[in-house]
Amino acid sequence: MSSMRNAVQRRNHKERAQPANREKWGILEKHKDYTLRAKDYNEKKKRLKILREKAAERNPDEFSYRMLSSTTDKHGRKIQDRGNVSLSQDAVKLLKTQDAGYLRTVIQQTRKTREKLEQEYQLMNGGNVKILGGGDGMRRGNHVVFAEDPEEQRSLGAVHGQWRAISSGKDDKEQSVPENLNRDGRDSSDTVSPDPRQLLLKEAQALQALKQERVARKHRKRDHETRQSRLSALKNREKELIATEAQLEHQRARMSRSIGGINKAGIKWKVRERKR
Repeated sequence: MSSMRNAVQRRNHKERAQPANREKWGILEKHKDYTLRAKDYNEKKKRLKILREKAAERNPDEFSYRMLSSTTDKHGRKIQDRGNVSLSQDAVKLLKTQDAGYLRTVIQQTRKTREKLEQEYQLMNGGNVKILGGGDGMRRGNHVVFAEDPEEQRSLGAVHGQWRAISSGKDDKEQSVPENLNRDGRDSSDTVSPDPRQLLLKEAQALQALKQERVARKHRKRDHETRQSRLSALKNREKELIATEAQLEHQRARMSRSIGGINKAGIKWKVRERKR
């Protein structure tokens, strides 16, 4: 019977909503909400009653020796000792010396990394490569690349966008050929017209080379931006480390009283030097 009773569809009982004229007060409070609110209110009322009784029964002449060692802040809160032992002046100086040595080591490592990255950045920069026979309109650089044959020179020149069919490893007599003659001495005007399939193949190869050059240029640009951002980060890190080391050295000098400064009372003081 119980299974049949559970199988029958029952009515869904819905909670009463807040009336329209009281929507500004929010959701209608149910009995469970009232129970929680009343319980919290009664607990606070009992706590306040106990505090009032303690304040009324307080003895103004009460004294304890712990009152001499305990302190409170300006808000009346008790300040307790956490048990930390303060270090001596010599121990603090030693620790700051070790910190200064560590900072110098990190600065030296950062400087070496930055200098190495700057050298790589200068070598990998495209404007610092000069190709012999590349024409007068090219950008002059500091790095000279020598080609062994015309094909290698063309491949080098294609990377930088310009080349000339003159090799640096061959004689001028072998390279100086009239424009209207081929390598075998025949007139170019008498040659047979090229095959259309060969032209299509050459065009496809040229497009493929152009695509590869575009991809390589994109990779070079991305590598250039990565190196530049890393170099900038290393420079900022080195600058921050140098400033931190200078501040630490200033603290050590003040602890050893070798320089002046401003004390906690805001008074400036300086070390008296011996008159010469």
